[in-house]
Amino acid sequence: MTKREVEKALKEIVHNSGLEIGEVRRIFWKVVVDFEKETGWDERNKGQAWTDAELRVVLSDAPTQENCVKHAQAFGRGYGSIEQIYRWAATDSVTIKAKGRDTDSFTQQIKRVAKELGWRA
Repeated sequence: MTKREVEKALKEIVHNSGLEIGEVRRIFWKVVVDFEKETGWDERNKGQAWTDAELRVVLSDAPTQENCVKHAQAFGRGYGSIEQIYRWAATDSVTIKAKGRDTDSFTQQIKRVAKELGWRA
């Protein structure tokens, strides 16, 4: 399909769906995210240490599926790695200690950068 044909098909779907535009947008992004997760991308930095600057970029965006895919692709990481950053940033110190991750340097780095950005947990 050409770009024009794709646009036409999408407009027809939006017009004929009978759904509110916000719901169509949500469904569209879910399909795009699911497709990207299924097809994958270059994970050249998987398992490598994160820099504070990279964590700042990730934690400066909302923890949505779209942002997880965007950052995973941009930094050559796995989707789960980005999700994990958001989870640790939002986890309180009592829970981190209870899970035995209070001495983990990666968790400490995430919490430090998250605190700099004003995250609360």
